Amino acid sequence: MFLNFFYLLKKDGLPVSLHEFLALMEALEQQVVAPTLEDFYFLSRTILVKHENQLDRFDQLFGQYFHGKEAESRVQEVSLPEEWLKKFLERNLTDEEKALIEAMGGLEKLQERFEQLLREQKERHEGGSKWIGTGGTSPFGANGYNPEGFRVGQDKSRNRSAVKVWDQRKYANLDDDLELNTRNLKLAIKRLRILTREGIAEELDLDGTIKKTSENAGMLDIHMVPSKKNRVKVLMFLDIGGSMDDHVEICAQLFSAAKYELKHLEFFYFHNCLYESVWKDNDRRGDRTPTWEVLHKFNRDYKVIFVGDAAMGPYEVLSAGASVEHYNPESGAVWMQRMLEHFPYACWINPNHESDWKYYESTTILRDIMGQRMFPMTLKGIGQAIRSLKDKRVVNSAI
Repeated sequence: MFLNFFYLLKKDGLPVSLHEFLALMEALEQQVVAPTLEDFYFLSRTILVKHENQLDRFDQLFGQYFHGKEAESRVQEVSLPEEWLKKFLERNLTDEEKALIEAMGGLEKLQERFEQLLREQKERHEGGSKWIGTGGTSPFGANGYNPEGFRVGQDKSRNRSAVKVWDQRKYANLDDDLELNTRNLKLAIKRLRILTREGIAEELDLDGTIKKTSENAGMLDIHMVPSKKNRVKVLMFLDIGGSMDDHVEICAQLFSAAKYELKHLEFFYFHNCLYESVWKDNDRRGDRTPTWEVLHKFNRDYKVIFVGDAAMGPYEVLSAGASVEHYNPESGAVWMQRMLEHFPYACWINPNHESDWKYYESTTILRDIMGQRMFPMTLKGIGQAIRSLKDKRVVNSAI
């Protein structure tokens, strides 16, 4: 049975290995967890899932494979008419009234009764003790009371006695196509950190010590190495104003996460496209830094990240004097080219949905200038952007 589950994960593309499967079988043999589906879920997830962006798919496959194997998982998804669960009143019973309401008697009986009602019920019910509804004493529904039951269609707990919250994906987690939020931004930015060993050798190199000791016929030969430190240096350019006002919150979170995770971070603001100057303070926007100064000040080993929606008139990128805010003696494309020739490790993160990029000619132009290194602001997109920064960009001198 478990071998077929392993094959299902492999077939779907999850990177599970035979070694991990054998470790799972050994853990079951050693009775590491209780013999329940719940405990097996947590054990198999811990051993088989390598990254949290795979958790959501693992949960779906787990439910698909074990569907129907135990009473606990017989009804995986319930779609009830919204009208059935609409709250018109919230019933509050006295302690005496609550004491008269009997529990149905366990998960198995609740499960059977719930399935029966799903087959029989045809309309909304409110205030009763039998059907799925609201404000009553039935074990199934929302905003009523029962000492045990299935909570369906209620935004939060009231009595903390529900056996199951049926319309909640209990194990739902990260999906790498979802847009970033405060929960996973720091995790995404953390991938940019590059740990290198520099400085005084003060940390024991265990593998090196074992190897050298073996080569030395068992005579102890201790080897030390410098401790790992995050040496990555990042230069971030953030588009501000105009259409970027729609993305202020997520960009602010991205910037905050970058400042938290990256020790060596420098940043500047620009509007729409890079021109002859940038700035550090939007309240003092007149206090600008020449772009030439940025090119002369920062070394080529800085990783450069542009953050912007790349949505503007195409002339703002291609033509001199076409900036929406000022007269630019040279086009944005010229300045972008200079920037990329100096900083070969660069990418662009776009908060617009990737399906919308084709509607903006400027987005296509800037994506070509970036050598296709433009990525959506999703967990998957951030991961792709980070990986792209490990390789030098091939400069397109034809632009």
